[in-house]
Amino acid sequence: MIALSKAYPSLLGAPVLISVDERIFTSRYYQNCMGCSFCHDACCQHGVDIDAATAERLLAAPDKFKKRVGVPASEWFTAEITEDVEFPSGYNRRTATRNGACVFRDPKSRGCLIHAYSLEEGLDYHVLKPMVSVLFPLTFEHGVLMPSTEVLDGSLICAGDGPSCYDGVRGELAYYFGDDLVRELDGMKDD
Repeated sequence: MIALSKAYPSLLGAPVLISVDERIFTSRYYQNCMGCSFCHDACCQHGVDIDAATAERLLAAPDKFKKRVGVPASEWFTAEITEDVEFPSGYNRRTATRNGACVFRDPKSRGCLIHAYSLEEGLDYHVLKPMVSVLFPLTFEHGVLMPSTEVLDGSLICAGDGPSCYDGVRGELAYYFGDDLVRELDGMKDD
């Protein structure tokens, strides 16, 4: 682990990054997710942690979105709500799975229904999509920016070729944590 020069809170207040696992610079993956023809959205086979406030925004989404999901909103999330200071609201939930995939995975095509809906409607996908999904294949835990479990345990099908996990989500890190963090991480990468 490499300590950061200062704490970097996300624009939402949490999480707050204080260190980085240097494997974010050396772990690689096939970044062109929607151009992939070999994984069949394998990373979407599990649910994902979502900030409780983001889950509430999804539940309040227009009927057009709800119809697109095709599953009653009462079945979008598991029942457990967990206190977690690393999530902006202080609580997280988990998206449910159905037929071997996250309930928000597009069963007729590919990819995330939340992301696709946001783009089609001219909405900022950061408002509705789980931060954990946006930052994938990176994640955060106890203030550490690190590769996701799937990268570390070798189960990420698209791991190996392509940009580093850091380079792949560099822009998203800048969105959530600011340009100062990205400049500091760029300096670490070049060392």
